[in-house]
Amino acid sequence: MLFQPAIIALLLASGVAVAMLASAAPFAVQVVRQWDIASGSERQLQLERRTYLFSTLAAFVMAVQLVALLLFVFNADRMSVMFVGAMCAVGTLNVNAWGFPALIAQMAVFFLAASWLAVNHVDTRAPDYPLVRIKYALLLILLPALALAFGLQLKYFLNLRADVITSCCGSLFSGDAKGLAAEVAALKPAPAMLLFYGAIAVSTGLTFRHARTGRGGYAAAAASAAAFAATLIGVLSFVSLYIYEHPNHHCPFCILKPEYGHQGYWVYVPLFAATAAGLGVGALQPFRRIESLRRIVPAVSARMAGIAAFGYLLVAAVATYFVLHSNLILIEH
Repeated sequence: MLFQPAIIALLLASGVAVAMLASAAPFAVQVVRQWDIASGSERQLQLERRTYLFSTLAAFVMAVQLVALLLFVFNADRMSVMFVGAMCAVGTLNVNAWGFPALIAQMAVFFLAASWLAVNHVDTRAPDYPLVRIKYALLLILLPALALAFGLQLKYFLNLRADVITSCCGSLFSGDAKGLAAEVAALKPAPAMLLFYGAIAVSTGLTFRHARTGRGGYAAAAASAAAFAATLIGVLSFVSLYIYEHPNHHCPFCILKPEYGHQGYWVYVPLFAATAAGLGVGALQPFRRIESLRRIVPAVSARMAGIAAFGYLLVAAVATYFVLHSNLILIEH
């Protein structure tokens, strides 16, 4: 089972990322300790030449991690036909104890990679590269996170057994189930809608305000994180029900399946893009007062905030479309 093309691609993406960052770690330490843009020494010139190569490789590694999350979820759904009891990605991830931790770790890596790419982008636009030391220090911090994600994926894929009878979304999100997912799924539609639309409205307002005025960057980032959580709660508690047109089907993964027209991607893709952009806004705020970045950070941060605001509006519009065009009635007027 380990030799499935998607599994090989995922393990290669994670393994190569860890290997590349690990091999770059000694150079990163050297940059953090010895980088001095004002120096004309031979050592500084060598560091500057090598940072072009390492920064490009690091950016490639981070960009691959953004795609890896989508492939991980797609592969989990596609493999559900291989396990008894599995009907979607939930059943595949429940085959052993490492499935959901691997997914959560990959999601964390996705947002960390997006934030690093934002920092790298503004640094490469400044003439004096003021964030080189910080970028490479962040790479040293990201290395354990990528290694953990790779380790969890390896444990998960190595322990996949076709003879295991797994449990799927019907038991995980049912009224009799225990745990946080079941508690969220049991939330009534009305308060869930209030939470979802309220969080989307606040995040859209704050990110739009930052895009227009440059103010409230940290608040926009915090609201983006809150909107991400509120949207996942909304998908579990009411959006999925309207898509399935079934009052007890709460699965957040079945909406990605072809029999439901892959409609879930219309929610998840703009949601993850908007959240990554919103968190990127927060990641840039500590550097907005650096002299060579005084114009660059506000401009980039405003564009990212605009992307986040548009993404959240799109999420709300798509969710509203699902609600209005469903034959299911959850709230009586």
